[in-house]
Amino acid sequence: MSHKTLLRTGPLLPGGASPYGSLGLPGAGGLALPSGFTGRVVARSGHKIAGLTWHMAPDGGACFPDGDGWIYVSNSELPLLGGASALRFRADGSVGDAYRILSGTDLNCAGGATPWHSWLSCELGHRGRVFECDPYGARAGRPRLAMGRFKHEAAACDPERGVVYMTEDEPDGCFYRFRPGDWGDLTEGTLEVLCSSGRWRVVPSPAALLQETRHQVEDARHFDGGEACHYAGEVCYFTTKGDTGLWAYDAQTSTLDRLCEGVRAITAAPSGDLYVARETMQIDVIAPDRAVTPFLRLEGHEGAELTGLAFSPRGDRLYFSARRGRAEGHTFEVTGPFRG
Repeated sequence: MSHKTLLRTGPLLPGGASPYGSLGLPGAGGLALPSGFTGRVVARSGHKIAGLTWHMAPDGGACFPDGDGWIYVSNSELPLLGGASALRFRADGSVGDAYRILSGTDLNCAGGATPWHSWLSCELGHRGRVFECDPYGARAGRPRLAMGRFKHEAAACDPERGVVYMTEDEPDGCFYRFRPGDWGDLTEGTLEVLCSSGRWRVVPSPAALLQETRHQVEDARHFDGGEACHYAGEVCYFTTKGDTGLWAYDAQTSTLDRLCEGVRAITAAPSGDLYVARETMQIDVIAPDRAVTPFLRLEGHEGAELTGLAFSPRGDRLYFSARRGRAEGHTFEVTGPFRG
């Protein structure tokens, strides 16, 4: 079932029966899960994992195929020492390797995976950059400066239109899209901003040397702290942390809809379900029929934020981190009978 059903059939419907049943008592790491699901901590900030000291402040993440295994990539939202690291999983779910894929960058918050299996790591600092990284660790990360210099939060690729959507973490931040000259090569292209009219207009100076990108186009539409971003089924979903909103931009009809409040991070499962991290240390599932029900609850991590939601390539494992500010964090894996 298409994600468009989620967007076009009316308001979200909180409550009702969960597709996975009620949550059980908290278990390993404080996870309360439905019957049939198990959870574990796969990495913890400051602790060794496969020879690597896992980074502080884990934030945005994504999974990539790797033979009969897979890779989970995670950003580090630390000043000056941010970057990103990767966990390589074997077919049986054990961690076979851990390594850095980006170092020496600033406040790497969220990002996004590309269809050609690279990771876009976004810097949150003033005039932040987007770095294209190799999750397999064979090539050094490269800045993609044509994608603009601003407080980058997240990115999401739209292969149907050959563009990359991006959010901006400012109280009056904008929603952008980058149109590369050649799809698959992000070194050159055109940066555009969504306007109040619903149209996209070119940002005159993406380098923002004299004027910030969000102030260069008079009719640009502004959002209260753009945050997570995910594209699925011709819809780009993004969140705004200032008002905790979940938005849906329908790329086919060029329409924007605000779906609900109280959401910080988001991903999609192969089934068409959306998984959204709440401010209440809970992850909910939003089914294609717009029913909203709890999927998991995390206890014993008061004051933390849930980040980096991502499904393994087969869709049978969900990864996320719980982090306290720009300090320690725990990276979790949940395994079970997710809907296909």
